[in-house]
This record gives sequence, structure tokens and C-alpha cells, in this order.
Amino acid sequence: MRGCLELAGRQLSYVDFGGPGRPLVALHGHFCEGRTFAHLARELAPDWRVIAPDQRGHGRSDRPTLPGAEKPDYSRSGYVEDAAAVLDQLGLGGAVVLGHSLGGVNAYQLAARHPHLVSALVIEDIGAVVDDDLSFCLVWPRRAPTRAALIERLGDAARYLTDSIREFADGWGLAFRPTDMVASQRQLVGDHWDDWLATDCPALLVRGTLSDTLDAEHAKQMAARRRNTQLVELPAGHTVHQGDPTGFALAVGEFLSSL
Repeated sequence: MRGCLELAGRQLSYVDFGGPGRPLVALHGHFCEGRTFAHLARELAPDWRVIAPDQRGHGRSDRPTLPGAEKPDYSRSGYVEDAAAVLDQLGLGGAVVLGHSLGGVNAYQLAARHPHLVSALVIEDIGAVVDDDLSFCLVWPRRAPTRAALIERLGDAARYLTDSIREFADGWGLAFRPTDMVASQRQLVGDHWDDWLATDCPALLVRGTLSDTLDAEHAKQMAARRRNTQLVELPAGHTVHQGDPTGFALAVGEFLSSL
């Protein structure tokens, strides 16, 4: 089911995969949207009900523009307060929160700043220190005449962007602005150790062994320094839930069964 919340005049869309189970809120990474967790939701049902927002500026959610502001708001506090609003307005306080990449930092910062809203964390392939740059996406085409043409022009990146491809009045394009993704990533870069260590609720850290974002030593430090944290490594790249969907669902399911 597709739903929508109004946050300070903006529309924030979300996918509620439904069912009678306990709530799990899933926060996607840059370039993605809530439906990227469809496979996980199927695998966790009926014990878990996955609710996956399209985060600000992604998917069907509005860009976070403010009256009189020159640039959209992709601040850390903006993302975190959006996630808190989803939990509050849907009555999901005390949920498990899962996050991939951008969504992973959003998840553990949400726990740090609103601990009453989060009972456990699943963090997918992102560290306590972030220093990646997304400027490579600025060369992606704004529009193409057909879906096939867009996929061809996107090259190898197309396989990670399938859910975000849309048909617009002036052709085929992506459901986000690359310039926004670069701006958002710049706000994400930094040392977030204090936020990662601020809580001790149960946490699962999932790393892809082929990841170019989270290296093995950093992941081990994250698990060692934070109480109640398990580390699982799976044979995949940065987007573990797509690279090894079966292994990811099994690892998450085992963790959830322990709560």
C-alpha cells in the first residue's frame, strides 16, 4: 500500500508492505526509494511489517525546498526529523529501524536523537565515518526519448537505478536530481562516531565483502566499540540487499528473531 504524509507542507510518500507483524521501518540509500526493500518485506512476512519511506528528494516524495531558500534542505537534522515524523504519525514508536547507506546513518542518528522511537537497528554497509563523493552521477542524463535509450546512456549504473526510472512528459528520466544527491552526500560526509555510540539497543551491522564504502577493519571497530552489536559479512557489494538478497534476508531474519 502506498501512503503519504504531509510534513511542513511537503509530501513524504511511503510504501507499507502490510501484514500483522511487528513494524520495521526501512530507510533506503541515495538514488533509491522505499520499494527497493520489496524482496526483504516478502521474506520477513508475516512476522514483520515493513514500512519504507521514499526519503526527501527521492522517489515520489517532494524535494525539501523552503520558502526563500536558495537550495533544498538535505541536512542531517532534516532527514532524521522526517524519519521521526514517520514513526510518530504512523504510531510506530519502538520499531526496529533498518537503513542502507544514507539510510543507515539516518537510522543510527535517529536512535541517538530519539531513542524512545527505536528498539533495534539494522545498518547496511555504512560506517561511523563517511567520506564518499557522489559527483560521478552528475554526468547521468536528465532525459532520454525512451526507457531503453536512458538505460543505454546510464551504462553500468542502470542496474542499480531500475526502481528510479520514470516516464515524464518530456521523456524518460530518474526520480531524483543528481545535483540533489551530490548536495545530500556532502551533508552526510563526516565523523559520526558519537551518534553510533550514543545508544546500546540491539544492532546488526551488515557489510558486503566487495563493498567499496565500508572496509572490513572499520566494520570490526564499529561492532567492537558499540555494545549489543553483531557484525555479519555477506558476498556482495555496497548494496547488500540487492547483491545477496537471500543472504541478507536470512541474516536480518535471524537477528530479528532474537529480539
